[in-house]
Amino acid sequence: MIELIVIRKGANELKLAKSGMITIAMAASITMLVAGCGSTTTNNSTSNTSSSSNTATNSSGNSVSSSQTATPGGTINYALPPQTNLTWFLPLMNAASETVYNYQIVDQMYKPLIWFNNDHTINWESSIASKITYNTSGTVYHVFLNPKWKWSDGQPVTSKDVLFTWNVIKAASAKNASSPWPYVGAGSGDIPNGVKSVVANSPTEVTITLDKPANQQWFIYNGIGQITPMPAHAWDVKSNINSEIKYLGSNATNLMFDTVVDGPFKPVSATSSQSWVIAPNPNYAGHKSVVNKIVFTYEGSNASELAALKSGNINVGYLDPSQLGEKGSLTSQGEKITPGYPFGIFWTYMNMFPGSSTRSIFDQLYVRQALQMGLDNQGAAQDIYKGYAVPLFGPIPSTPKTQFFDPNLKDPYPFNINKGKQLLESHGWKEVNGVMTKGSQKMKFTMMYVSGTTSSLDQDELMKQDWAQEGIDVTLKPVPFSTFISVVSNPKNTNWDLATGSGWVYTGLASYPSGGQLFATSSPVGTGFSDPKEDALIQATHVPYATQQQAMQHFYQYEDYTAKALPFLWGLNVAGLTVTAPTVHDVNKYMNPATYFPQMQYWWVSSN
Repeated sequence: MIELIVIRKGANELKLAKSGMITIAMAASITMLVAGCGSTTTNNSTSNTSSSSNTATNSSGNSVSSSQTATPGGTINYALPPQTNLTWFLPLMNAASETVYNYQIVDQMYKPLIWFNNDHTINWESSIASKITYNTSGTVYHVFLNPKWKWSDGQPVTSKDVLFTWNVIKAASAKNASSPWPYVGAGSGDIPNGVKSVVANSPTEVTITLDKPANQQWFIYNGIGQITPMPAHAWDVKSNINSEIKYLGSNATNLMFDTVVDGPFKPVSATSSQSWVIAPNPNYAGHKSVVNKIVFTYEGSNASELAALKSGNINVGYLDPSQLGEKGSLTSQGEKITPGYPFGIFWTYMNMFPGSSTRSIFDQLYVRQALQMGLDNQGAAQDIYKGYAVPLFGPIPSTPKTQFFDPNLKDPYPFNINKGKQLLESHGWKEVNGVMTKGSQKMKFTMMYVSGTTSSLDQDELMKQDWAQEGIDVTLKPVPFSTFISVVSNPKNTNWDLATGSGWVYTGLASYPSGGQLFATSSPVGTGFSDPKEDALIQATHVPYATQQQAMQHFYQYEDYTAKALPFLWGLNVAGLTVTAPTVHDVNKYMNPATYFPQMQYWWVSSN
């Protein structure tokens, strides 16, 4: 499982990490939202389980049957967001490579230990594990592997593969791990330092023991959920683990390194800034794809992607909110447009890293409050995104509905330019030539944004315009997605002020959305924000409780405090608008808008 961090590009390009925390580059409309993360409901020592069968389950975990018979053949051309390259093809990723789309192609080739549904329950049918049991104190977990899973060369997927992956995670998590590591999931779900031991009891059973008690659901989601078995017999070829992680890292950017897979697809070819091709794995133990191939297609802009949809060169793509005027021209051709909201949050970063020139300003809560009051999220949702967006005002979205959103939480800082300006003035700031000034400090900042889409730029321009009325002078700086990620993910790179267009989808590393990878001190996805009370409230969500009600009481305390503390500026949860051609079937049935991970093996193409 993976927790995602998202960066809005204009077509909701997402960057995410699958081990518990995922970085997502997100554009204005999300290209593809599909199955990925969730939680199990468990009782004392045993989690809910389900036996594998031939019945297909959709992203909500329900059995489904198609009204049509899938016909073999055909190609699915799947559009990536503008200027998005696929850059990493191992199940374990580093911070610079953990994007939603890197994970989407990896997930077609490698099965995770547990697969999450749209409602955050575990889909055992699509998981390597058949069940997970644990003790009442949350210190010992038994993971049972379904023996049906096989590698593409016929070898079984066993506990040896789980242990190999675990040893790679431990070594790649070290701060001094060789480039391109460290592993991005280090620290999430107590991985790896909170784990006392991982032991193989048999080829189909692994026991994981923790150093201290943990909230069982939290550890299953954010800890065990990080593990995607890798083929030990094919990849464990070096004499020591440090050489091994260096070897894997050096091959991570080569799609064709993945010659042994256990997922529904295998690699065919990769051409940067052009396409990445996968084809069905004939030895896959689950539902086998009937298409000839799936092509992940590079797009230079939203305009070029729209043209490709109209011409038929793309048959699974997206519609950016700025292009909603073209909706009729697509539907008249038979295309289906489906909105979906991710279970995630989207924000603007404020640089509070040590050494940054803005730390002393953004470290003040009242400054963050004034900035938040200057964001007209409701106006942007209606005017820019035409109603396909929901304002955020805390670490949990209100849409889609989950048990994690506190129904009593109200927006603590509604849009109010005058109140925001007065707040700054009450703390000694004075407007000089249109810019709030206090001593040698000025509210004059540069804000990076991901280039490529009209709707996201419109939102950024609105932010700039409204902040100017508070005396906050912002210069917009467009950068490519890859540049944006490399800057904000590096704590040593402090030469930036604000950065907008990113976010986080709760899957994988953060399937249990208690914020440890985002808002805790020294968080790998944070920007220098540090608050001892925040740390304590996050930690309180990680320990076991006698009842679910008690667990949720602590979760809501964390949620409500984080909403008011403003580690990031809360933005909009924008719906992804997925477009499918009339000849492509079962895409929406096996999508997961909450987590971005599709089960592409169920997609198929008809001749008309």
